[in-house]
Amino acid sequence: MQQAVSTAVPTHKAAASHADMANAIRALAMDAVQKANSGHPGMPMGMADVATVLFSRFLKFDPQNAAWPDRDRFVLSAGHGSMLLYALLYLTGYPDMTLDELKNFRQIGSRTAGHPEFGHAGGIETTTGPLGQGIATAVGMALAERMLAAQFGDALVSHYTYVIAGDGCLMEGISHEAISLAGHLRLGKLIVLFDDNEISIDGPTSLSVSDDQLARFRASNWAVTRVDGHDPEAVAAAIAAAQNSDRPSLIACRTVIGYGAPTKAGTAATHGSPLGAEEIKGTREKLGWPHAPFEIPDAVLKAWRETGTAGAAKSKAWQGVLDGLSAEQRADWTRRISGDLPAAFEKTMAEYKAKLVADRPKWATRKSSQMALEAINPVVPETIGGSADLTGSNNTKTAGLAPVKPGDFGGRYMYYGVREHGMAAAMNGIALHGGLIPYGGTFLVFTDYCRPSIRLSALMEQRVIYVMTHDSIGLGEDGPTHQPVEHLAALRAIPNLLVLRPADAVETAEAWQVALQQKHRPSVLALTRQDLPALRITDSAENLVAKGGYELLAAEGGKAKVTLLATGSEVSIAAAARDLLQKDGIATRLVSMPSFELFNERPEAEQEEVLGPDTVRIAVEAGMRQGWDRYLGTRGGFVGMTGFGASGPYDQLYRHFGITPEGIAEAARKRL
Repeated sequence: MQQAVSTAVPTHKAAASHADMANAIRALAMDAVQKANSGHPGMPMGMADVATVLFSRFLKFDPQNAAWPDRDRFVLSAGHGSMLLYALLYLTGYPDMTLDELKNFRQIGSRTAGHPEFGHAGGIETTTGPLGQGIATAVGMALAERMLAAQFGDALVSHYTYVIAGDGCLMEGISHEAISLAGHLRLGKLIVLFDDNEISIDGPTSLSVSDDQLARFRASNWAVTRVDGHDPEAVAAAIAAAQNSDRPSLIACRTVIGYGAPTKAGTAATHGSPLGAEEIKGTREKLGWPHAPFEIPDAVLKAWRETGTAGAAKSKAWQGVLDGLSAEQRADWTRRISGDLPAAFEKTMAEYKAKLVADRPKWATRKSSQMALEAINPVVPETIGGSADLTGSNNTKTAGLAPVKPGDFGGRYMYYGVREHGMAAAMNGIALHGGLIPYGGTFLVFTDYCRPSIRLSALMEQRVIYVMTHDSIGLGEDGPTHQPVEHLAALRAIPNLLVLRPADAVETAEAWQVALQQKHRPSVLALTRQDLPALRITDSAENLVAKGGYELLAAEGGKAKVTLLATGSEVSIAAAARDLLQKDGIATRLVSMPSFELFNERPEAEQEEVLGPDTVRIAVEAGMRQGWDRYLGTRGGFVGMTGFGASGPYDQLYRHFGITPEGIAEAARKRL
């Protein structure tokens, strides 16, 4: 495409033009990348015109009230072009995005990380970097907007979710899951601006793809158009049309990567490397931008800052709408946005747990999870359930949850379809949006499919709850492809992720209580397919799962010689092993370890007391050994899996792999 570059030189007296404002973004991007000697200048330079139109004419935001709940959401899915976002935040006047932060691009401790990091500065709505995550997360944001509007009304909740995505985002498989779900639900307030520059790191995209992206989106029920991304009026007309669509919109903006660079524009050379001093000098000449690095003329900065202050009146008007609600509605909204749980939650859980202790149900923990949700969902109206096409297996739907349907967002249950990765990313978006608490289910083995999104839940400190059932060889006949032998260890390796593997109905209820109380941490509930006996048969006002590990059964007949440590379905097997050892006169304790993470947060002295000083320690889990050794001491052992599982009835599989009371008892005897 032939570049139509501006030769106008902004002055301190003349009003800034669109070209002036867009060139300010280009200059800041190339200067920051050059100073850091690292980064991606091409995308910000190519999409500067589109971003200028979006921010100056359409986006509803208030830099002085960055967390305003009814702001439009802007997601930079092509996160490598982070300087586009940082430049916009500085130019529009976000207080925590200063010129010094731009000068410290990609440096330790700066707000301007190599890819946008949620929490580093106002206006960064989500962490992007892994391509495709942004567009998939935005689907959850747009979904949350419509669901909250259905609950509180359009007067309080009515905003758009805008995404800038690149070729790489659309190549990633998660994008298919995301656009399919969004199109099915008819999320009309989701607008994707596609940086259609036909360049990736390796070179022209023709090296690897020949997809007709517009046809692809049309097939997924999106409204689609293509514009010249360097024609501001064409971009503006397309966005205006998209705002009035009852379907999600894709606007393919044909752009030139590295726009303005005299020899590198339109090539992969601008994608992921500094332009270099000579090319930057030539770019300044070609764009008519004679200013020093990081220097923005007063007229241009004034125009941008006026764009930033324009949203203050809308923010104030929205506050008036909130103040006009009934006291009950206003309190409910404020509580939800703050992330606090309802006052009735603790009492509800205490009463429910007491009933479980009295009834002693012998449920699979997936059933225990469903029954806990039957108690939770009526008193926590912000929970949003779902499953990746395994509702009947995950037991994630309760009696009071109506499904969300295309164009009808009054329900609280999502049928995500066979889209594990898209589900996880959408739940991140729901959590980031605020006001709702998402939980969604699939089989534990398929955490591999959604691991990148789970990792981002943890990195962004979001309260997303993953209900992962069929958690071991206990699922039986489906065989080793579905038996998650290594997945508990892999999930426990993710920082800030809470992995909860309860042993019975009471522990499952406590696990749900713990997960919901985590404002800044996601949780995985690893739940069984097979029925389990009731182990917690005395009521405890204290949430013992919150301790991470605790003595379930004390040694009898003297000082303990053996401590058995187990999680989930293996706690009952270990209890039977304890009985065998006690019969032999070997005083044995049983410790339930539902959460390594919570246990590790306790003081070392408490940990050691629970683990049993001077005892032989045997860990039992139908998974791999990784992670257990820190608890076993010098005479410890492990009874579990050493390889993949097999297909067969679950009880026979436990015997086949030696995870039996007899095997556990023998492992202890050998170490005495």
